[in-house]
Amino acid sequence: MSVRFAGRRVVVTGAARGIGAEIARRFAAEGAKVAVLDRLAVEAKDVAAEIGGSAHEVDLRDVAGTRAAVRQAIGELGGIDVLVNNAGILRFAALLDIDPEEWDDVFAVNTRSMLVTTQVAARVMIDAGGGVIVNSSSMGGKAGGDGQAHYAASKAAVIALTRASAAELGPHGIRVNCVCPGYVATEMGAATRTAEKIEAWSAMSPLGRLGEPEDVAGVVAFLASDDAAYLTGQAFNVTGGMITH
Repeated sequence: MSVRFAGRRVVVTGAARGIGAEIARRFAAEGAKVAVLDRLAVEAKDVAAEIGGSAHEVDLRDVAGTRAAVRQAIGELGGIDVLVNNAGILRFAALLDIDPEEWDDVFAVNTRSMLVTTQVAARVMIDAGGGVIVNSSSMGGKAGGDGQAHYAASKAAVIALTRASAAELGPHGIRVNCVCPGYVATEMGAATRTAEKIEAWSAMSPLGRLGEPEDVAGVVAFLASDDAAYLTGQAFNVTGGMITH
């Protein structure tokens, strides 16, 4: 594998497992120094040990704690070149049954935390002359979904935040894009993932399968690379063709 990120310093949130862990592995395999941020302390340490990175426990609902964790990670890395805002939570509830507190909880992790981490990282990037931010939205942020109004709305907000961030940070040499994964086989949503649902979801893709964490990690790595130097403010579908808008 190439070493196109040799010497680059990368912070990945929600990297203890699933897509985030695979993103951390991809950057490390391509030469980057990676900080793993997650509330799952043991799993985060395992991933960090595997890739030769550092682990930082953080509950992204805690604004002050999030700022402190990102600052600590950046300090240990000696700076930051890439921020990947991957962390997210999924909740299911019918629209009329969603508790406003649960709505706020989903937005706190899925959207507000990205504002907080971006504010910390972007200030360092501005002083350094540039950087890259990649946010994780979802197919749900474009297409919605039954029983996922809070999740879908939070992910649609990520797309809007990405575009606004790209506009404001571009003059400082900072590119901001987001990925919109479709159905990816991870721990998230595993409790409701029946064989029948897997078959139905797979049939929605012209490729006839669900996504794998590696599929998303590859796109994130591309967006963070110099090959994407003229891309910013975009929301890239990683859905196997399930949606194309």
